[in-house]
Amino acid sequence: MYKSFVIPFISLVVLFGTGCSPSRDNSAEVAQTAPDETTSSDLNMHITADQFSAASMKLGTMEDYAFSSTVRAYGTVDVPPQFMATVSIYYGGYIRNLNLLPGQYVRKGQVLFVLENPDFIQMQQDYLEAQGQLLFLKGDYERQKTLANENIASQKNYLKAESDYKVTLARHEALRKKIGLLGLDPDKVTDSNLQTTVPVVAPIAGYITTIHATQGAYLHPADMAVTITNTEHIHLELDVYEKDMAKVKPDQEIRFRLPDSNGPDYEAEVHLIGKEVDTEKRTINIHGHLKDDKLSSLFVPGMYVEADIVTEKVPCRSLPETAVVKLENDYYVLVQVPTEQEAYHFKRQRIQVGKMENGYAEILNAEDFDPDAVILVNGAFNLIQ
Repeated sequence: MYKSFVIPFISLVVLFGTGCSPSRDNSAEVAQTAPDETTSSDLNMHITADQFSAASMKLGTMEDYAFSSTVRAYGTVDVPPQFMATVSIYYGGYIRNLNLLPGQYVRKGQVLFVLENPDFIQMQQDYLEAQGQLLFLKGDYERQKTLANENIASQKNYLKAESDYKVTLARHEALRKKIGLLGLDPDKVTDSNLQTTVPVVAPIAGYITTIHATQGAYLHPADMAVTITNTEHIHLELDVYEKDMAKVKPDQEIRFRLPDSNGPDYEAEVHLIGKEVDTEKRTINIHGHLKDDKLSSLFVPGMYVEADIVTEKVPCRSLPETAVVKLENDYYVLVQVPTEQEAYHFKRQRIQVGKMENGYAEILNAEDFDPDAVILVNGAFNLIQ
C-alpha cells in the first residue's frame, strides 16, 4: 500500500524563490510518492514549467557512445638518445669561465666553459714544426724521385727521402687532427697565435640538466663535465604486462596523465612495440609519441606517468554523466512520465553504470528502459538529492 507525503525541497527554494506548488507562504514543496519498500522506481515528483526553465533543466534520451576498451600502462617521459648529450673532453685542463646553471638553455656550438693547459701550446708548436719540415721534405722527396728515375741519384737516397717525407706527413696529419679535437682550427694556428686555452662548446641545443664541473678544477678526459637534454621531441616509454601484449598495435591512441597532479589527460600514440619481455617484471616496452609536439615543454625527462592504451571502441547505450546521480551505493536517473498538466512529472529509476568516459556513462541495464524513454539529463542532481 502506498503512502502520500510532502518533502520540503530546499534546492528549488534557493534556485527559484517559489515552490513547485503555490502556497500562501510561498515555500517550495515537491509532491512525492513512495512505496513502503524501496524499488527501482520508488519516487515520483512534479515540477512546474517555470521551475524547469529557470533551473536550465534539459531532457534527453539514451544514445550510443563508443566506449574505449583500454590496457593500463605505466612508465616515464623520455627523449631519444640523440637528444641527450654528455660533455666531456679529449685532453685534460683547468676549467675557466664556467657560468652555467641547471635549467639554462644553450645553443648548439655555444661556449660552455674554457679549458687551460700549457700542453696545448706544445701540441701547436709540434704541429707548426711538422708543417715546416714537411715543406722541405716534400721538395727533397720529389727531387730524389726525379733523379732516381733518370738514374742520376741512387735508389737508397730516394727511399730515404720518401720515408722521411711520409713519416713527417703522418705526424703532421695526426697533430692536425688532435688540434681539431681541442676545438681549434688548425688552419688558424700560427707561431704568433698560439693558444693556451680552448673553448668547450655544446654539441646540441637544449637545457643544462647536470653540472659536474667546478670552476678552477682540473678536468680529466674521463670526467663528465655537463649534461644537456633537448626536450623538443619528448616521448613515452611505457610498460605493458605480457598478457596484454596481443591487444596493443602501432598507431593506437594513448591517454596519459601525471599521477596526483589533478591535471588533464594528454594524447599520444603507439609508435613502437618492444620485442623482448622483461623477465623480472613480465612486461613489454611500448614507445609512444605525443600527438602534439608543442606539449613537449610541459614535461621533463624522467617524469612518471600512468597511461591507458585504447585497444578498441565498442558502442554502448549511454547517458550524459549529468543525468546520473549516485545515492549511497546506487545510481539513479529521473524518467519523465507523460502528463496532461503543464508540468513535468518524473519517476526515479535505478540504473547500473559501467564505464564513464568523456562525460558519458555506460548504462548496463538499458533493456529495463523503454527505447524512447525521456530522461532528465541536466538538473537531476538537485531533484534527487
